[in-house]
Amino acid sequence: MRAMILAAGLGTRLRPLTLKTPKPLLKVGGRSLIEHQIANLRRVGITQIIVNHAWLGEQIEEALGEGDSLGVELVYSAEDEPLETAGGVRKALPWLAAEGDEPFLLVNGDVFTDVEYASFDLSLPQSVDARLWLVANPAWHPEGDFHLSVDGRLSPDTGLRFTFAGISLLRPSLFAHFVLDRPKPLAPLLRKLIDEDRARGEILSGYWNDVGTPERLEQVERFLSHKDRN
Repeated sequence: MRAMILAAGLGTRLRPLTLKTPKPLLKVGGRSLIEHQIANLRRVGITQIIVNHAWLGEQIEEALGEGDSLGVELVYSAEDEPLETAGGVRKALPWLAAEGDEPFLLVNGDVFTDVEYASFDLSLPQSVDARLWLVANPAWHPEGDFHLSVDGRLSPDTGLRFTFAGISLLRPSLFAHFVLDRPKPLAPLLRKLIDEDRARGEILSGYWNDVGTPERLEQVERFLSHKDRN
């Protein structure tokens, strides 16, 4: 299985921290956010990873190299301007689909979780094209994103509402029809799959944080410091 780490965001809400450093390279617990993600992927046996980047992306390549020191094989998809999530996947599609339509794990480079990807169900039934991991709605996103039923079905209007964790398992063929090098968000595709009953959801049980502000970066740092003491 292959994976893609999304690292092309501008990190506007994290300024001034991101004026000279791309968001995925901000450090918590002595390691950058993206290194935490790579380590989690490696522990589940996913060692072929593509990273897209735009803002200060050369720093990401310089810091991580080809992944040898991290025990993985890294390739990069450079974007002249951010293509949003689905657009970034479309640009990386030749690499992601090199082994056919095998699902790949898509993770946000600015998300931190202590949940091991090894605990995930990294399979898709034949009739399903996406699996999304969801979390309880944080204070900064109280309305959530998707409804989840007890049987794992995602719905536009029934079940409890949860927030998308920025971690998903997707088939490459979902992106083949998108126009290359055009910005394209992921949400409309996910909603279409949900409407067609081709997506499933699972709750992410453990610590999770979308590091979009300096305050949330500090929250992760405090979590790791507390964890180390215990």
